[in-house]
Amino acid sequence: MNKGLNAKLILSIVATGLLSFSGVVVETATNVTFPTLMKEFNVTTSSVQWMTTGYLLVAAIMMPLSAFLKNRFTYKKLFAFAASLFASGLLIDVLAPAFLVLVIGRVVQGIGAGIALPLMFNIILEQAPRNKIGFLMGIGTLITAVAPAIGPTFGGVIVDAIGWRSIFGLLIPVIIIALIIGIYAIKQVQEPVKTHLDFLSVFYIALTFIGLIIGFSNLSKGLGMFLIPVILGIVFLMLFMKRSNQVEQPLLNLKVLKNKLFRQHLGAFFLFQMSALGMSFILPNYIQLVDHKSALMAGLVVLPGAAIGAMFAPVSGILLDNLGARRPIIFGSCLQILAMIIFAISGRSLIVWSILSFYILYMVGIGTSFGNTMTNGINKLQQSDSADGNGLFNTVQQFAGAVGTSIISAIVAISQSSVNSFSRAEKTAIGSQHGFIVLLVLLVIGALLLNNATKKED
Repeated sequence: MNKGLNAKLILSIVATGLLSFSGVVVETATNVTFPTLMKEFNVTTSSVQWMTTGYLLVAAIMMPLSAFLKNRFTYKKLFAFAASLFASGLLIDVLAPAFLVLVIGRVVQGIGAGIALPLMFNIILEQAPRNKIGFLMGIGTLITAVAPAIGPTFGGVIVDAIGWRSIFGLLIPVIIIALIIGIYAIKQVQEPVKTHLDFLSVFYIALTFIGLIIGFSNLSKGLGMFLIPVILGIVFLMLFMKRSNQVEQPLLNLKVLKNKLFRQHLGAFFLFQMSALGMSFILPNYIQLVDHKSALMAGLVVLPGAAIGAMFAPVSGILLDNLGARRPIIFGSCLQILAMIIFAISGRSLIVWSILSFYILYMVGIGTSFGNTMTNGINKLQQSDSADGNGLFNTVQQFAGAVGTSIISAIVAISQSSVNSFSRAEKTAIGSQHGFIVLLVLLVIGALLLNNATKKED
């Protein structure tokens, strides 16, 4: 097929991107509603976390299904189903009379978002001209990367002005617009083939994520509460891997992990995502608990960095198309490390303006390297394996987000609960500094993996 960059392809990316964007926006926007929800529904902190954990869990389970869904159904049907589910989940939350119903709405949204995100990247990889893949993957990354920047600010403003239910209600028209655009623009270039879903593999991967995500969510509750679900998750992961090698049509083709260069890119991507979500936890809490600013101010402080970093994603994609992957990836990795060194050194005495400045530096590094790491990693595979590679990257992205947030929150919580003469603000600053150091180690490991994976691309 003669691939070309046309209006319908752009509109397809916009439609799937809007749905993915809405999924991330509502996830980060609801974080600021937790105190309100706890009071209104009379639930505890650990219970209210299921608003996020339930969503991430279902989205992560859906990601490995993306390769099967891509082969089995047309893109247009998949998108229409995902958008309808997401809109239904939003409506459930707008009308929710009880907290359990609210969580059910988030789970329904997670299914829709879990289908939409891999679908966007599959459309780009399959239908875009080769010399525009980097740019379009950058656009896709931009759409989802700018959402965490907008989410907390959007949530804070809406909760203060018209109430938490409007966070969900205001997104319904956006999903309807995306659905109309998608039905018009999304096209099929390969006919679906009749494949069979291995339900035992789905069962194993679901229990894997349930165990691992619940385990890491319990990290601050004691060793037993952490280890038991994590060990169970690892056992089911091993069963999933064994099953994948036995069946004719595996849920995910794990043989792509035998490709060393792909594996290195995937590992670095995992570490970068852990770092990014860890930072999105540390900074708003630091601004509120250490610098004594409002939740809205916390959202506004991280907004410029996240927005600027997101805008660098398509720019870095153009650099990849024209200069190759190594230069923007290594440059971005070094910027992240430099910013994290500054955060780690000054971690106990950060003020609003220094956080804003250093975070811009960090997010420019993320914008320059993050999307290109995914694009270049998938490019190391055969074209026939790109859907499996895409599924793995998206699965890892969801899982890394949950793990990164859980680990860093546990590090900060341990410092906050320590018995000494420091105030709560001072303890939070110390815990945050320890978090920055852990994230710095992760970034250095990720940069070393990418340096090794791309050194032959000079």
